[in-house]
Amino acid sequence: MIDPPRIVRMTPQHTAVLHLTIPRSQIQQVMGPGLQEVIAAAEAQGLNPVGPWYTHHFRLDPEVFEFEICVPVDRPFAPAGRVRPGEVLTATVARTVYRGPFEGLPDAWGEFSEWIETEGLATGPDIWEVYLSGPEVSGDPADWKTELNRLVVNG
Repeated sequence: MIDPPRIVRMTPQHTAVLHLTIPRSQIQQVMGPGLQEVIAAAEAQGLNPVGPWYTHHFRLDPEVFEFEICVPVDRPFAPAGRVRPGEVLTATVARTVYRGPFEGLPDAWGEFSEWIETEGLATGPDIWEVYLSGPEVSGDPADWKTELNRLVVNG
């Protein structure tokens, strides 16, 4: 279900971000419009995406998602409406890639979390889902790839 996990070092990257706190049940209604809002704000400033978009989740809660929709950009973003500048900081993360439909992400995270526990890694609350390929690339969910990242605090 997931590729073999590994430990990697994230490097600094400018981003344009939209911070949201929503009931978990609203994620499908909010994600697409939120992403379009971030892309439009970055394009209005002449910024170019320099990688796939992603979400940065700040806490794991079964009822509420507190997260940012992020687009990595080629230079600093200036605040515009609800979209703010952000930056990926240098951090150590455990990383894997899940292949399949978005509905399978909870099981993929479960499998990944088991690996993290087996490895004896201490983790922080931050997680990142990087959407490497999805419906915009293929109508077949078997072709979709989502990179899963979990902050490691003792790596």
